[in-house]
Amino acid sequence: MTAHFVPPLARTLPALVIEAAKRHGERVFIEDGDTRIDYASLPARVFAVSRALIGQGIEPGDRVAIWAPNRAEWILAALGIHCAGAAMVPINTRMKGPEAADIIERSGSRVLFVVDRFLDIDYPAMLAGCRPATLEKVVAIGEAGAHADTDWARFLADGEGVSEGQARLRAQAVQPDDMSDLMFTSGTTGRPKGVVSAHRQIIQAFIEYVKIAGIQAGDRYLIVNPFFHTFGYKAGWVTCLIAGATVLPHPVFDAEAVFRRIEADRISVLPGPPTLYLSMLAHPKLAQTDLSSLRVAVTGASTIPPVLIERMRAELGFKVVLTAYGLTECGGLATICADDDAETVALTSGHAIPGTEVRIVDADNRPLPAGEAGEICLHGFHVMQGYFENAEATGETIDAEGWLHTGDVGTLDARGYLRITDRLKDMFIVGGFNCYPAEIEAALTAHPSIAQVAVIGLPDERMVEVGCACVVLRPGQALDESGLIAWSRERMANYKVPRFVRFFASLPVNASNKVVKNELRALVRVPA
Repeated sequence: MTAHFVPPLARTLPALVIEAAKRHGERVFIEDGDTRIDYASLPARVFAVSRALIGQGIEPGDRVAIWAPNRAEWILAALGIHCAGAAMVPINTRMKGPEAADIIERSGSRVLFVVDRFLDIDYPAMLAGCRPATLEKVVAIGEAGAHADTDWARFLADGEGVSEGQARLRAQAVQPDDMSDLMFTSGTTGRPKGVVSAHRQIIQAFIEYVKIAGIQAGDRYLIVNPFFHTFGYKAGWVTCLIAGATVLPHPVFDAEAVFRRIEADRISVLPGPPTLYLSMLAHPKLAQTDLSSLRVAVTGASTIPPVLIERMRAELGFKVVLTAYGLTECGGLATICADDDAETVALTSGHAIPGTEVRIVDADNRPLPAGEAGEICLHGFHVMQGYFENAEATGETIDAEGWLHTGDVGTLDARGYLRITDRLKDMFIVGGFNCYPAEIEAALTAHPSIAQVAVIGLPDERMVEVGCACVVLRPGQALDESGLIAWSRERMANYKVPRFVRFFASLPVNASNKVVKNELRALVRVPA
């Protein structure tokens, strides 16, 4: 824990903006290419967004969505939404138009901030054919083009009729338990569900993160993890706002580009998957590159060999190597592991953060002793308020005593350190993105040639896992692997698209006529 960190008093994000401006003054908050925004000028930049939203008629409790890659405007938009008393709804940039439209419509988002182009894709055009009637304004970050209502600069200019004093009053009225964000996460029922979180939960959890990781004022945090995910948002730029660090957004993961930026931008905090650090260790210019600025690493998402932790400390110079466990339903952080030996960091996800509890239960919801595997359950201030407008799903996930049932399987050792061993759900992880078979299966069954489909995850050296669609065709229909993959790419985010397709006359089922996926995995792995 750093001796220099004094936790902020603020318990809402709007109050945190004001407090951070006073504490950190001329220190840079966002450095994004030629854009540099210091803490002292941050409130005015944020209130400019709030003024425009208020002028648009946004009221406290309304929802406003953001569909864009990591960049300065994303943070300004999010904080402007928060200061207007509204809830921010982040949308995955890998989603296609219909997927984004579904989230916009079900969240009731009245305004959308959307990037004009990203990776040669026209995002407003993707949405144009399926834009929900409830979406009042599409604001392009960049050029408005033919499919957005206005651009960023004009939208802000339209808010000049609302005074900064009005915006400040709106921000001051935000309460710690007000909804801060509505983050949609998929589940075994197929359609994504909106997770309701409050301001107080974010700040309290990530104050602990800052303490344990030792993130300091003046740190330079390269945020590769997407802002639409809790890792890039809450463990990313909100963490910087709490600590007084500098955010350096990085829109697309590229190990070579990240390696070059460390020296050029004097990066001190670097999150990433184990593959990032392995690529750095294997880089031919490692010995000639100045990595002396590096201090804190944040990794996880797959099994990590203890030797990697040792090499990250010895050869890359990291003083802190951090692993953690969390899910959207608990604000992204439940357990954390930092100042421990290499084996503990590599093989566990750490201990519960202060103010929270972890327990392992059996199928009858009875707590299990140390070392026995069961479902991981969480309790404490960080547990979501519930699923948005879905009391039934909330009741299935949070029990009567307030314990969040994660669907993950793990063990606790005698020290209270958590180890993830399996999943109750069939979720698999593709390149850091959670994939839920039920959601993908629901999309694939819309194909006119498919009678039945089951999706499973298969191990992959580069992506950790990839999807495989196991398909039974309708009588008389023809379909091949490349055809279904191409069809899928037009309709779903690329990380959801199956990498493989296998065709079966029938799928293995149990007595309840449910597909037995363990048997299916064994069949798929049989060499052709």
